[in-house]
Amino acid sequence: MLKHVLLKIISSLAKKQVYNWATNPITTQENQFKYLIKKARNTKFGQNHNFSEISNYQEFKKRVPIRDYEELREYLEKVKSGKKDILWPGKPIYLALTSGTTSGAKYIPITRESLPNHLNGAKNALLIYVAETNKTSFVDGKYIFVQGSPILKDISGMLSGRLSGISAHHVPFYMKSNMLPSWKTNIIEDWENKIENIVKETIREDMTIISGIPSWLQMYFEKIVKKTNKQISEVFPNFSLLIYGGVNFRPYKEKFLSLIGKEVDSIELFPASEGFFAFQDKQDSNDLLLILNAGIFYEFIDVEDFRENRIERISLQNVKKDINYVMIISSSAGLWGYNTGDTVKFTSINPYRIVVTGRLRQSLSAFGEHVIVKEVEQAIEQAILKTGNMVVEFTVAPRFKSKSLQACHEWFIEFDGNVIEINNFGSLLDIELQKQNKYYKDLIDGRIIDKPVIRKIIKGGFKKYMRSIGKLGGQNKVPKIADNREIADSLKKLNLIESI
Repeated sequence: MLKHVLLKIISSLAKKQVYNWATNPITTQENQFKYLIKKARNTKFGQNHNFSEISNYQEFKKRVPIRDYEELREYLEKVKSGKKDILWPGKPIYLALTSGTTSGAKYIPITRESLPNHLNGAKNALLIYVAETNKTSFVDGKYIFVQGSPILKDISGMLSGRLSGISAHHVPFYMKSNMLPSWKTNIIEDWENKIENIVKETIREDMTIISGIPSWLQMYFEKIVKKTNKQISEVFPNFSLLIYGGVNFRPYKEKFLSLIGKEVDSIELFPASEGFFAFQDKQDSNDLLLILNAGIFYEFIDVEDFRENRIERISLQNVKKDINYVMIISSSAGLWGYNTGDTVKFTSINPYRIVVTGRLRQSLSAFGEHVIVKEVEQAIEQAILKTGNMVVEFTVAPRFKSKSLQACHEWFIEFDGNVIEINNFGSLLDIELQKQNKYYKDLIDGRIIDKPVIRKIIKGGFKKYMRSIGKLGGQNKVPKIADNREIADSLKKLNLIESI
């Protein structure tokens, strides 16, 4: 058919464009840097930081310090109040609403210049997939993106809402007729009600692409399986592509396989309110191609240095493989030296590919172990593979030493179905984490901490917890690790733990 031929031609052109900048990374980033500085020279921020005198990266580092949202708030509040030419020329067209761990609600500007970055990332990921696999049959079916409400509010002449809701207003015309759910369903705020209605609208459709955050896709799949008593591959026989982002999919892969009933191709994305940073461009690899040509200039700081307040910033050309970095961006949204809070490792520098290792504030070092999200995810993935257990959700917290109990890590895990050999599961978690993290191993060997303890969470427990804190649905995710017992104590208080 004509549309299949056209899609292949377009995907081939997109592949050439993507790998043109991907194979010229340093020049591409230098050009982005020059563009950003020149464009923002006459803004309030540019004047305050002497952008007119900046001609290279070294001068930029001297004049522009690293800041997080709270430290940029003085400027961002002026933007939110409707003032022009503060961080970027003119006013943003959108304010993306997101919740921060320390700043409460955050309003991230999206400008006319930064919007294409958000819209083109997923599009290019899909086109690269077509170019690599030559698969186009999905265009004959329906697509769904399980997302937040597209209803936007006016704030000082700018529209504000969740990023996924903003994106819903920019679905290409040629995809609209195939996109679900309907507007009526999409604007439902209550997530359980919304998923129920999505199931009703899609259950008899020929779904070929299903996209969203894994935890909410899982809820969608479970409701369909329960309603039909069939696996997803029976309900949607032409379902062939899963697109996801927001969390590492691998710990949930076995559960998804049991729900779907067959292997399907998947594409991982790395979107955020601050920018669309990377996407999976190879089906045989789980790392992500860093997007270098879309109005974002990247800097990186070694996480260990950052924790010791040694702020040694480097640009892309000086990064090394397998080092955990904090990702810093300056962008056409008007974010300058902005600490995203995301941590990444480079798996390749030709081209530049990354894996997301977690969030800077989501780490566990209550006893000096410096455990990161990626490590606990890999540990639980291995335990799942070796025991056959399936996991719905989990989080890890420190248990501090008391008169009767030794210090250790407590894993709060919601299993799917009967748990097989739970003690063995805990041992496998410990073994895998020792392999990955030398500090953790030293603490175990020195008997500073005991081996991990597993607490079984009741069925639907994490969903009840997220509802209790007003974060059920949308882009909200259960934090995988923490240095404190805030989540652990809430799970106990809500009687969501099977036994203590």
